[in-house]
Amino acid sequence: MTKPEGFPGSWQRAMLPMLLLAELSAGQAHGYALAKSLQERGFGPLKGATLYPALAKLEASGFVETRWEEGQGGPGRKVYELSATGRVELAEQRASFEQLTQLVQSTGH
Repeated sequence: MTKPEGFPGSWQRAMLPMLLLAELSAGQAHGYALAKSLQERGFGPLKGATLYPALAKLEASGFVETRWEEGQGGPGRKVYELSATGRVELAEQRASFEQLTQLVQSTGH
């Protein structure tokens, strides 16, 4: 049996918002760059049907701000940037994830 690439889909959907906020904490980026960076870090490939709705929800929540960047010889693209509210949300999500990690590591011992 071969090992599947990336994490189970349910894990990806659950962790994607926090990981997108974390990626954007390093600076603004467009969707393709975010997906590529996460894949290079071992998250697995992200489909646009998963990525862009997650980014839209982050934007609707006020955690991410967007602007359009003109394309150079091609179509324009949306650029995402972490908002001040998004920085607070990321810190809260990281703290919650740390608690979950500790629970998982201590369970069954």
